[in-house]
Amino acid sequence: MQLSEQEIVRREKLKQLRELGIDPYPAPMFPVTDHSIDVQENFEEGREVVLAGRLMSRRIQGKASFAELQDSQGRVQLYFNRDEICPGEDKTLYNEVYKKLLDIGDFIGVEGTLFKTRVGEKTVLVKKFVLLSKSLKPLPLPKTDTEGRVYDEFNDPELRYRQRYVDLVVNPQVRETFLKRTRITNSIRKFFNEKGYLEVETPILQPIPGGATARPFVTHHNALNIPLYLRIANELYLKRLIVGGFDGVYEFSKDFRNEGMDRTHNPEFTVMELYVAYKDYHWMMEMTEQLLERVALEANGQTKIQVGEQVIDLKAPYPRVPILEAIKTHTGYDLSGMDEARLREVAEKLEVEIDPTMGAGKIIDHIFGELCEHHYVQPTFITDYPKEMSPLTKQHRSKPGLTERFELLINGKEIANAYSELNDPIDQRERFEEQLRLSEKGDDEAMFIDQDFLRALEYGMPPTSGIGIGIDRLVMLLTDNASIQEVLFFPQMRPEKKPLNLKDNEKAILEALKQNNPMPLSDLKKAAGLSNKAWDKGIKGLTKLGLTEVSKEADVLMCHLKET
Repeated sequence: MQLSEQEIVRREKLKQLRELGIDPYPAPMFPVTDHSIDVQENFEEGREVVLAGRLMSRRIQGKASFAELQDSQGRVQLYFNRDEICPGEDKTLYNEVYKKLLDIGDFIGVEGTLFKTRVGEKTVLVKKFVLLSKSLKPLPLPKTDTEGRVYDEFNDPELRYRQRYVDLVVNPQVRETFLKRTRITNSIRKFFNEKGYLEVETPILQPIPGGATARPFVTHHNALNIPLYLRIANELYLKRLIVGGFDGVYEFSKDFRNEGMDRTHNPEFTVMELYVAYKDYHWMMEMTEQLLERVALEANGQTKIQVGEQVIDLKAPYPRVPILEAIKTHTGYDLSGMDEARLREVAEKLEVEIDPTMGAGKIIDHIFGELCEHHYVQPTFITDYPKEMSPLTKQHRSKPGLTERFELLINGKEIANAYSELNDPIDQRERFEEQLRLSEKGDDEAMFIDQDFLRALEYGMPPTSGIGIGIDRLVMLLTDNASIQEVLFFPQMRPEKKPLNLKDNEKAILEALKQNNPMPLSDLKKAAGLSNKAWDKGIKGLTKLGLTEVSKEADVLMCHLKET
């Protein structure tokens, strides 16, 4: 393990602390009585407090020092005085431990009394302090010069997402995003609990990935010797509970889809699904409006939210626009009653990319997604989807070929998807069989036939409306974040590139090749300036590591630097 100069110094300090009989990672609990916010809000001159947190700055002036302590609530100023901490002859605790062996980032506990400095800053006069955890890596703290310019900010997205623990320490605004996320989910729970709906848990490992059209992650259960799938949705299990007699059930579910990653997609994401008996999609639209209005008020204090350059108002009611009407408005094409062949022709004319595995439903979905979706910035219910797009949805009561389904679009993105749920077991079986035909065509997102779910429907499911709300996207909206990675503590990342431990001869070849890539092998050998033995070992080593490759071009052996 390669250590930086600062890391080596900190490890030496660790050793010195132990030699002084100080445990840098003590086991006993530390009896915290207050947080930084309590000092600010409940200040009382002379009040005794006990706090703990990270040491974030120090200004040492001989036998006195000001420091900053950061805890989960914010920061507070500390005042260290040598004679207060060490009233006796032995000043080691201040002179050696505090001044020399503590570092920025260390966790300390302090006992002291409150007072105000001459400039009126609320401060803790430290009477005692104890080291609670020694930090061995220095924090990447930003620095501000005399002109207010900030340097060394920890703002590289990849580093921030990989090291969220550091991001949370040095970028306080990030913490607020996740606090707001909790306020949002708590608000939703409170809304449903007040209505008497039951929060439940359903299986994540499923024998059949049902409830959505998506590519699943597959695993294997050794004891049962069967394949299992990480759930793509929890819909079919929640409907089974409606069959079982519950009037309303909801779940905050972790779902998994083995698909691409971008600013709005992560392979692991959170969806809230709700199912309520004896309701339909019209009722669900009204309920959704009420829910989002309330969540916005409780999370942000108002219904209007700033999203980039747009101001979006979540106050009810929201417009209702049928999907085929939306497509006609924005493309000029009326897709009503078109078969798959005709839809393909339209897609080609509109230059919407499709492939042979797609059925009519997916083609319509792609046309809408590419050409229409982005127009709906203010909250809008897109309704009445074609039957082919909605295999779990009740047929429309008055419009043949359509279903009672809506998607809620805000800022051009889908936030929620809802149906009047299909409860006809015969119709449901036929829809599943159509999905099977799509699967046989090569659509790897088509639904499986869930025989047990069909059996449950045969026992009878009351009229039901259900909705799925993408929690990550909702949080993105309410925190004005354009990337899903900003609202997930630990988003999925590519594996870190391990630093290469190259030998001197390999480094020499690599440096020469970087100057002129590609390069004739004979010229590269000369440029590297190595002996025959060192050259042979070096080029073989680089090829083995996948950094270089040799190819023949017009009877000349060329060495290429490969991208890593």
